[in-house]
Amino acid sequence: MELAYIPSPSRGVLHLGPIPLRGYALCIIIGVFVAVWYGNKRWIARGGRTGTVADIAVWAVPFGLIGGRLYHVVTDYELYFGDGRDWVDAFKIWEGGLGIWGAIALGALGAWIGARRRGIPMPAYADAVAPGIAFAQAIGRWGNWFNQELYGRATDLPWALKITSSDGGRVPGTYHPTFLYESLWCVGVALLVIWADRRFRLGHGRAFALYVAAYCAGRFWIEYMRVDDAHHILGLRLNNWTALVVFLLAVTYIVLSARKRPGREAVVEPGTADAGSATGEPTAGEPAGDGSAAGENAESESAASGATEPEDGAATEGDAKDAEGDVKDGAGSAKKG
Repeated sequence: MELAYIPSPSRGVLHLGPIPLRGYALCIIIGVFVAVWYGNKRWIARGGRTGTVADIAVWAVPFGLIGGRLYHVVTDYELYFGDGRDWVDAFKIWEGGLGIWGAIALGALGAWIGARRRGIPMPAYADAVAPGIAFAQAIGRWGNWFNQELYGRATDLPWALKITSSDGGRVPGTYHPTFLYESLWCVGVALLVIWADRRFRLGHGRAFALYVAAYCAGRFWIEYMRVDDAHHILGLRLNNWTALVVFLLAVTYIVLSARKRPGREAVVEPGTADAGSATGEPTAGEPAGDGSAAGENAESESAASGATEPEDGAATEGDAKDAEGDVKDGAGSAKKG
């Protein structure tokens, strides 16, 4: 007896008059806005200008969407180029099918182009947007819920996902909601990167590498639970191998980068104050603070004051002697009279 489960939406598209509003596309759009908004906040905190993240995102987002779709089509080519398939469906991105590996890879290329045009170091930009990307993934995964796709093995757990559609070879029933697992994992990854960045002041791309490594760790076990068709190599799904390789590369980058370029970038955008000035820390070539100048001025004033005090004292003593003389002269005059 089914006591509890997560229901699937009866349909993945709503019509606002003649305009179709697809749940999958809506989740992607909301995710992009969240990533840009939060990335902008982090960029400004690092000393960058308002709007820079959005300007570079104009390059990164289209490249990311194209890269994500290319990865999906290439790794699942039989869905679009097999017998009885229509290759035009490969362009129907609203029906689902974005590979995060291709999205990040080509999105990074687009971001690099945008950053290079503005003279901005790409690692610093990547560090700023890393948590926002993880939040965007957490939101975007709910698009799979709207499409009733990418679920796991059958289960009767209270949080099981109830699949009602039989399209595309689906079998109605209750399954592990792997979309929900990955969404929650991505939120955890974002919080981890935020904490680590504040605690260790990560720089030179290490915050982004931490995001990549943490995401891959979760994607490995979540991918292992999925039951949708996929290519297998040595008993593991292709995405499992991709997650493993990318995880090792990210960890290697963190280790080598920390040794070669410790610390964090001082300047993230040309023409802006460096991070030290933004946080009130003294920068190279800058005096330690106003206290030194104030101390020097105080000492000078004290010295000047001390120098004049004996003169004032001497003048006072002289005045007293003159007054005493005047009294004696007065007394003598009185005797003579």
